[in-house]
Amino acid sequence: MSKMPEPIMTEPELTAPVMGEPDPVTPERANRLAWARRRRSLATYWKTFRKSRQGMVGLCILGFFVVLALTAPYIVDLTQIAPATADGPILHPPTAGYPLGTDNFGRNVLSMVVYGSRISLLIGFTATVGAMAIGSSMGIAAGYFGGRTDTILSAITNWFLVLPWIVLAIVLATVNPFHLPDLGNIILVIAITSWAGTARLVRAQTLSVKERTYVERSRALGSGNWHLVTRHVLPNVMPVIYANTVLMVAIAILSEAALSFLGLGPANTVSWGTILQESYDNGALTAGYWWWFLPPGIAIVLVALSVTLCGYALDEILNPRLRDR
Repeated sequence: MSKMPEPIMTEPELTAPVMGEPDPVTPERANRLAWARRRRSLATYWKTFRKSRQGMVGLCILGFFVVLALTAPYIVDLTQIAPATADGPILHPPTAGYPLGTDNFGRNVLSMVVYGSRISLLIGFTATVGAMAIGSSMGIAAGYFGGRTDTILSAITNWFLVLPWIVLAIVLATVNPFHLPDLGNIILVIAITSWAGTARLVRAQTLSVKERTYVERSRALGSGNWHLVTRHVLPNVMPVIYANTVLMVAIAILSEAALSFLGLGPANTVSWGTILQESYDNGALTAGYWWWFLPPGIAIVLVALSVTLCGYALDEILNPRLRDR
């Protein structure tokens, strides 16, 4: 008996899924699966974060100041914080009309603290983003490429670590080499003087990640450096970057306050640091005008404390050893 010839399958029949087998993984389906996985991870992180008492306390305090900064233009009378238009009594202690008293120009200290949160938080968050971008890039490049690149970048990082940041910040704030406005110059100064610690942490994590099996397998399959860094190295060092970013906000706000206290802060603006600097220059500390310097100082401490608490809680979530404990 002659054998029947097998039918020739056409192109659509070849690509159609076989009955009982899963659909082929298309790029669109892969993207949907990846985003669904990310949403589940974020939901798990948030569920774990809510169990941290210190994290929730820090988040509530930080959220209060963020809302205060966003709504400040709508709840503050700008004429009460301008020296030329303020009409309050001079250096008056707290009363019902002025809950935090007034300064030497008759300005409402409460209004100044509320409106100053905009500049302080703006500098804190923006400078942190700049410092994280510089530190992460330097750390990943040094740890991944190694060799001469690692030697050069590590030397630069060590130089920034050993040099007193306040000296470098004073020089950069005074010289203003990029001819930026005062606010932009302060943000750049804080970012340039704050990235070195992040670079060291990211470099150490990158050295560990690049030796793992899945990275070697991807390299053996022909993946380039860009693919390895963006798809394998960066996602695995992001927990370190996230945790350090939250902690860096407090450092940036304190740095702005220190520079403003030295008279190098943004001119013609109201921030917590400039309020402290003006109160000190006018002898509020020795004269006993506590309502002038205590409120901005307490606000700085509360924001620094809140982001520190959030950073510790986030570190417990992203660090498996701390989470299991």
